[in-house]
Amino acid sequence: MCKESDYHFEYTECDVLGSRWRVAVPNKADICTGLPDPVKGTQCTFSCSEGEYLNMQSQQCQKCAAGTYSLGTGVAFDEWDSLPSGFVTHGMNTNDRDVHTDCSNSTWTPKGDYVSSNTDECTATLSYAVSLKKPGTVSFEYFYPDGSIYFEFFVQNDQCQSTDSENRWMKISESNWSQYKVELSSGNNVLYWRTTAYSLQGSAVKPVMLRNIAISGVAYTSECFHCKPGTHSAKPGSARCTPCPAQTYSNKGATVCHQCEEDKYAEAGSGSCKPRPACTNSDYFYTHTPCDSEGKTQLMYKWNEPKICSETVEGAVKLPASGEKQTCPPCNPGFFVTNSSTCEPCDEGFYSNGTACTKCPVGTEPVVDFEYKWWNIMPNNMKTVFLCVMTAWEVAGEYVYTTPGDQDSDYLMLTLSVPGYRLPQSMATDSERSELSRITFVFETMCTADCKFYFLAGYNQWNNDVVEEWKGSNRKQSYSYLIQRNSSTSFTWTFQRTEDFNERKYSADVAKIYSIHITNVIGGVASQCRRCALSSAKAGSTCVPCPTGHYMVSGTGVCKSCPPNTFIKADHAVGEAACVQCGPNTERNKAHTACLSDCALDVQTTGGALLHYDFSPLANVTGFHSSPRFTNKGLRYFHRFNLGLCGKEGRVPATCVDNVTESGREVKGYVCQSTVVPSDIRSQSVVSSQPFLIGDSLIGVTTDTTLSSISSPKWMFPSASGLLDVIFYYKSSETTQACKQGRSAAIRLRCNPTVTAKDLITLPSNCSEGTCDGCTFHFLWESQHACPLCTKNHYREIVSACIQGIQRTTYVWQQPLQCYGGESLPAQKVSACVTLDFWLKFGVSTGTIAAVLLISISCYFWKKTRKLQYKYSKLMMNSGDKECELPTADSCAIMEGEDAEDDIMYLTKKSFFTKKMKSFSRERTSDGFDSVPLKSSPDIHFNLTMLFANL
Repeated sequence: MCKESDYHFEYTECDVLGSRWRVAVPNKADICTGLPDPVKGTQCTFSCSEGEYLNMQSQQCQKCAAGTYSLGTGVAFDEWDSLPSGFVTHGMNTNDRDVHTDCSNSTWTPKGDYVSSNTDECTATLSYAVSLKKPGTVSFEYFYPDGSIYFEFFVQNDQCQSTDSENRWMKISESNWSQYKVELSSGNNVLYWRTTAYSLQGSAVKPVMLRNIAISGVAYTSECFHCKPGTHSAKPGSARCTPCPAQTYSNKGATVCHQCEEDKYAEAGSGSCKPRPACTNSDYFYTHTPCDSEGKTQLMYKWNEPKICSETVEGAVKLPASGEKQTCPPCNPGFFVTNSSTCEPCDEGFYSNGTACTKCPVGTEPVVDFEYKWWNIMPNNMKTVFLCVMTAWEVAGEYVYTTPGDQDSDYLMLTLSVPGYRLPQSMATDSERSELSRITFVFETMCTADCKFYFLAGYNQWNNDVVEEWKGSNRKQSYSYLIQRNSSTSFTWTFQRTEDFNERKYSADVAKIYSIHITNVIGGVASQCRRCALSSAKAGSTCVPCPTGHYMVSGTGVCKSCPPNTFIKADHAVGEAACVQCGPNTERNKAHTACLSDCALDVQTTGGALLHYDFSPLANVTGFHSSPRFTNKGLRYFHRFNLGLCGKEGRVPATCVDNVTESGREVKGYVCQSTVVPSDIRSQSVVSSQPFLIGDSLIGVTTDTTLSSISSPKWMFPSASGLLDVIFYYKSSETTQACKQGRSAAIRLRCNPTVTAKDLITLPSNCSEGTCDGCTFHFLWESQHACPLCTKNHYREIVSACIQGIQRTTYVWQQPLQCYGGESLPAQKVSACVTLDFWLKFGVSTGTIAAVLLISISCYFWKKTRKLQYKYSKLMMNSGDKECELPTADSCAIMEGEDAEDDIMYLTKKSFFTKKMKSFSRERTSDGFDSVPLKSSPDIHFNLTMLFANL
């Protein structure tokens, strides 16, 4: 037969009427018989109050005993020696399932009082499933100090629907544990805490910590929970346990806390006492009292609280005697010494070097800021805290320094709150060309362990972003940070001796801050007055800014115009030095604050040719990724670069953002970089983090490989083309520990007409991250739009042969082609022509006809000449020896075979030829013989006439 110890009671699922049954369930199967019969259970909406539990035997609520507690309708988890029942944790790869990365050990780890997240690139998930019978809540405490981890909490319901993505982001913890509470719906709920680290620069990541998870809305709790060690509940019916104070301890389920023995100590909430070590010089610190009426301050020594060392142990040091009087340090600039030797700020319009206030002279204005270089008391707008103890930094006259913490892993924080920034009256309407504010501090760290010193800027009331980080010992040095937005509300200096959880092993490691100076602060004080331009020549007139493009002549208040094509520096340089010449091929903007490029450029080649460039198709912001990189865990990530090449007023700047945390911090300029990780969390394709500016001002545009100390050597991007690359040079005003002069960039534009995509951008092969020194970045942008505009010199004409009376003239580009756009190729020209075949035929035909005609004429005249010779010879023979007389014609001189028609003449009257013959009868012939007169007989006349006619 079953005993009560062999079984326990449970309720069945609720039916549609909201009722259920209580049934007995054996602890082990088949070990006994005779289980109690099912009985009617309580209603599903039944619940017990806080400090009570439901007795399943009687089905009545009863108070929890002393040393235990109950949430009534909820459950709580505050002990993390091991993972509580119901919690599940696992690690998985985030972005690339093809990469076989072992993330099995990347889980949430119990640490006693809390559970800690992973710090690698895997995604660690902690989940807990709970069924609520009525709407309830889940609350927990978390510490989330590092923005390099993405931390989200969300709930999935019965339909696997999650909370909205914007509500899943957890806010960065400022300095202590934060509370979070979410409403839960009735039914099944699965709670998820998920983290993924995105620190890809080799720096260590601080984990997320969870504790005190409480869930309400369950119908009942059938048992009370024992108080964990270090806590107790003295009365029955407690809803929670109370932590034990320092120097006391308690065991699990304690009703009272026990005092530690004299030679032992215990911190608050301890479950045991530890032996007290011998006191050393690291167990106390010194501070100064406020100045008294005599201008003296007392040097006071105090033990670190809580005091855990013993002065009676052999070798222990004693606390030095306090009370030594020292002269008070001077007041900080902008303050004056009162009669009670305290420091008070000067009134508005006055300035001070730390002694007495003096009114600013006419024609000047106070330079308002905060400047702390003497540390007698902590300024009112500064506070010092860390995770467990309220005094992390102490004043020491010439500096403030870190005190020993409770543990070496504690974060010792010093925070300066700023209400806002405002430019001086003379620059209030000239904000574009003026520097909003700048914070400068001098510090030093001395460490024997792997200490870290952080400088953070707070952009809102709950989030701080790390601006700069220093590791190990650092000599005394100055650091300056330009404030570009009025949203920076606080600045924090954090010092951590080591990441290991050691109890004051490295207490002697210290960070010191000697001075802090922040300009243009609302509510600040003045340490000096600055000459300004006045609204009129009248005494007492207000200060006004110099007109646009003017600078103030040093010490006169007179404004003078800057030279042409210069802009005004934002660092308030005095005199003409404030005017800076624009770089090559750039023009100043209308506000005289920067130089711009209109994306057009003319380049004179060595041969004397003038090349015209138009880069406007490349002016829009263009983004590209570097080649993929992998962490030790196999997480694939990229460097994302955004480029805004050129443009006039109103251009859209390149922007890089941080979407890991809720801050949404972004930077804007010409060139910026962020680190992106492909991911499916938060339903986003990528996670972008660690944005920073590479260039926010354009230095110049030229084909030279060096400009203003920025070099872009040719060997980084070898080229076989004879056409020079056009280089855009940029510089950033942000300085870093590694880049004292700020970052810079050189973008080479190379003509490549074969590239159709406008964003073919590559990085140097020997500097795969775009930079070889971490400060100067180099890019090669190949594009057809990087070619000079085409002109007539870039093409030539080809004339075709005359075919069928048609001749074509075609224009083609010179090769290799090194231009794009501009003039287009002229259209093909067609003209009429006469072919060579026609002229050949014409020439042959004409020559043939001429030859035939010539031969015919020659034959004809040869024949005529033969006849004439015959007639003449016959005539001469008939004349005999009679001189000067021709013989009488016997016939008509028509011989046999002659044609009579050729010689028929009508001699009715004398012809003109006959008259001429007579006139020449007495003249000498051309051959030297005298002509012989003939008888004028009709026959002779007729024969001569026929003779000459034939001739």
